[in-house]
Amino acid sequence: MEVFFKEYQITDDKEKINRQVVLDYLAQSYWANRRTPERILKSIDNSHCYGVYHNEKQIGFARVVTDEATVYYLCDVFVIKEYQGQGIGKKLIEIITKSEEYEWMTGILGTLDAHGLYEQYGFERDSERFMRRIPQGRET
Repeated sequence: MEVFFKEYQITDDKEKINRQVVLDYLAQSYWANRRTPERILKSIDNSHCYGVYHNEKQIGFARVVTDEATVYYLCDVFVIKEYQGQGIGKKLIEIITKSEEYEWMTGILGTLDAHGLYEQYGFERDSERFMRRIPQGRET
């Protein structure tokens, strides 16, 4: 899949992903700053990934974890700061949520600050139904 939006390219070609850009951004994010680089790289390898590029420079990213039948989890969505406010993130979410691959699946995600964005694409707040279990790593 490859879509052009303004002067930006959005693609699910995992070979194009600049893993260092993703590592650097997620290391500073509120949701992934405790993940090791090894875990982040493994998550990329085992997920459907979308990159956003401007003149071959990666400026955005999203990752989808799915059973490919009933549910998908949208995560690690970002557009680097200097490119925000141009509708790039909205276009990225639109492409993912309207794709034939995910249109009949239940989508879930977690956010502290972007509820309004995701509500535009059919996500609803549901604190009554969903639960989570945080990682329970063992000390060695």
